[in-house]
Amino acid sequence: MSPSPPQLSPKELSAYFAFTEVSSLLRHSVEKQLKDAGQLSYVQFQLLARLGDAPGGSQRMTDLADGVVYSRSGLTYQVQLLEQRGLVTRAPSPEDERSTIATITDDGRGVLATVFPGHIATVKDLLFDSLTADDIEGLERVLTQVSAHLRANPPRSAGSRKKS
Repeated sequence: MSPSPPQLSPKELSAYFAFTEVSSLLRHSVEKQLKDAGQLSYVQFQLLARLGDAPGGSQRMTDLADGVVYSRSGLTYQVQLLEQRGLVTRAPSPEDERSTIATITDDGRGVLATVFPGHIATVKDLLFDSLTADDIEGLERVLTQVSAHLRANPPRSAGSRKKS
C-alpha cells in the first residue's frame, strides 16, 4: 500500500488561494500602471529598480537574473529592449570578460522617476491601506520567511551564482 499524497488543511488551502488571488490582482494592477506610466513590463521595472539601487547603477546580468527570478535568456531579451530605448547600457565586465554588466542610464533613471509615484500609490492603495501596522509587520515577517525557504533550494534562475 503506497502512502497517501500530502494534503493541505482547510486553513492552508484557504491561505494558498487567498495568496494567489492577491498576487494575481495586485500584479495585474501594477503591470497596468507601469505600462501606462512608463511603457515598462513588470520585469523591466524590476530590472531598472534594481539597477537604480545598485552601487554605480550597475550589476552583472547573472546577478540581475537571480534577483528577479528570471531566466538568463529572458533577462537578456528584456535588457536588450531596455537598451534599445536608451534606458540601460551593457558592457563586458572589467573583472571577468565572461560576464556582462548592465548599467542604468540617466534616461532610465528618468523613467523610474516617472513611474515610481504611481507605482507606490498603486501598491499602497491596493495592498497596504487595508492593513494595520501590525498586519504589515506580520506580512513582511511571513513573506521574508517563505522567501528564505524558497531560495534555500531555488530554481536555477533564483539561485545566486558563485562568483569566480
